[in-house]
Amino acid sequence: MSRETTPTRRAYLAGSAAVASGLLAGCTSGDGTETEGDGAADGDSYTVSMAPMGEVEFDAVPETWVANNGSYADMGAALGRQPPEALWLASRYHTKYYDEIDGVSVDKSGIDDLSDGGVDKELFYEFGADVHVIDPNFLLNRFDGWDEDDIDEIEENVGPFFGNSIFSTGYGWHEEYEYYDLYEAFEKVAEMFQETERYEAFVDLHAEFQSNVEAALPPEGERPAAAVVWAGGNEPESFSPYIIGEGTSFKHLRELGVNDAFADTDVRDFHSDRSSVDYETLLEVDPDVLLCRGHEAQTAEEFQDTVVAFMENHDVASDLTAVRNGDVYRGGPLYQGPITHFVVTQRMAEDLYGTDEQLYDDGRVADIVDGEF
Repeated sequence: MSRETTPTRRAYLAGSAAVASGLLAGCTSGDGTETEGDGAADGDSYTVSMAPMGEVEFDAVPETWVANNGSYADMGAALGRQPPEALWLASRYHTKYYDEIDGVSVDKSGIDDLSDGGVDKELFYEFGADVHVIDPNFLLNRFDGWDEDDIDEIEENVGPFFGNSIFSTGYGWHEEYEYYDLYEAFEKVAEMFQETERYEAFVDLHAEFQSNVEAALPPEGERPAAAVVWAGGNEPESFSPYIIGEGTSFKHLRELGVNDAFADTDVRDFHSDRSSVDYETLLEVDPDVLLCRGHEAQTAEEFQDTVVAFMENHDVASDLTAVRNGDVYRGGPLYQGPITHFVVTQRMAEDLYGTDEQLYDDGRVADIVDGEF
């Protein structure tokens, strides 16, 4: 990989406006000509633009990679790539979702954790990845011990950074440069891997899916107000609240027209100030539906037998409308890619609205992953 066209680390924040105005729809090669699709098949170098990095040049299509989270790992799976060498927390890449699609599976047993109370720079040398699909500002702002020189060092000695923190719009440090929605980021990753045909096939499938979802929705006045919380453990007493926003982690809820029970309250989003709420606060809000994150590794039955059963027998929680009416569900993952988004949206539609039709073509998903566009 080459970083000749990659701006210095100091440009990531200061130069964000210029980056945002200069984004390209395709790739640009070193001589300034545009390339699309599998333009690197003959060994030519190519560049892809993504905020906050700007133009990043690739001498060849990356083979090994490290990623921030399951959103990008799922994009890689959709594009027919091998799993990344490491993720921030591999446990939050929920590959069991693929069990819903015959012909799609990912073995994550070889994926290591980047984070262990911090991120050791030496790990990047150990992995030796061709590219790091990680927003460098996430490293700089979420973990002590990293500075701009460290980012420059890894880019120079190992491989470039190429990522944007898309899952939440709650980070103040991200306000200075562009957010991408799921498919905008997916397009960038597809250009990086030179898999634009696969990406375009997913775009068509996603458009069909969205049409099916819209047709399955009840009238606006019949859609629930849901409180989205992180509920750690099977007997939770306090919760981290989430305001339904524009990040990709809420894409399934936005498409299903879910109203935010916290929106007109004093409850603050966890990402903004690490706030928490207890059952007394939840009872004041009294949402129609309670969506609990942090339990995606459990089946629906396991979740009901643990978390929901605990709430039903709790002195305060048992008074919640959502608990009394049996409307407490797993809330979906923090990290969604194109495949996992289909699965979790389908599941949520069934939970909230009793949807009994298949909203996405799972056979077509498997075909695309297998290279049949």
